[in-house]
Amino acid sequence: MSRPTDPAVEDASRVAGRLQEIVRGHRLSPSQRRIVRYLLERPREAVFLTGNDIAEAVGISQPSVTRFAFALGFSGFPEFRDHLRAALRDGRQAEPPGLNPVQAMVDSEVRNLELLRDGLADTGRLAEVGAALAASRPLPVVGLRVSAPLAHLFGYLAAKAHPDVRVVDAPGSVLADRLSRAADAGATWVLAFGLPRHPRELLEGLVWARGAGLRVALVTDQSVGALVEQADAVLVAPVSSHFAFDSQAAPTVLCAALVHSMIGALPVREQASIEHFEDGAARRRLFLSD
Repeated sequence: MSRPTDPAVEDASRVAGRLQEIVRGHRLSPSQRRIVRYLLERPREAVFLTGNDIAEAVGISQPSVTRFAFALGFSGFPEFRDHLRAALRDGRQAEPPGLNPVQAMVDSEVRNLELLRDGLADTGRLAEVGAALAASRPLPVVGLRVSAPLAHLFGYLAAKAHPDVRVVDAPGSVLADRLSRAADAGATWVLAFGLPRHPRELLEGLVWARGAGLRVALVTDQSVGALVEQADAVLVAPVSSHFAFDSQAAPTVLCAALVHSMIGALPVREQASIEHFEDGAARRRLFLSD
């Protein structure tokens, strides 16, 4: 049963999405991240605020707001705000003719995949994270609640070549214990999936991981926020909120791309284990297509 569409909620979602698109890939200072967080918490108001409004609310100077706009490639804060307002005009354009409501929801996921594609034009960051994960022995992979299936997907695929992948989907003391044991065993990185709704338990786990000496690679849907502040490397993929529950097409593709990048960074002998598995699977006729 589809949910009724609230135009105000749709407008807020469009503005938040445009803001996340603007800041994606930019390295922001702590005060600039506070600005983004403030705007994401009130996207319906964001298109009407002045630079002075934001400076007063966030507790920074008005020139700092101007520098924030400069850092994102705009000539000043008014141009940045106009770019956010454009999201409202774009969103109110008619959907392609002939799409039923379910097709329109799928179309929103197509746009998310296009955003992910455009964000991966430079694969340098993806390659860096893949190489770091490949070198971590063991490699703990964390996903709680709705993110657990994606963590297990990454773990299942990565274990075809990586010799020691440890998926953790339990919060609290279990998560802390397993991260500590991984660090004691030689792990240098932990990969975490943090998709909405973002569990407080994951934040606590990332804080614990850093305290144990692990560096954090985070796959998430936002480039700012409490989880991002605990991460050493962040890979962003948008999710769609147009279904009864969030849809994760772009994060799933990013997960597969990260596995691909990690395997490419492994020693040749470990990459060869994939071929060994395929040979064995064919001999044992594990799959119907063999």
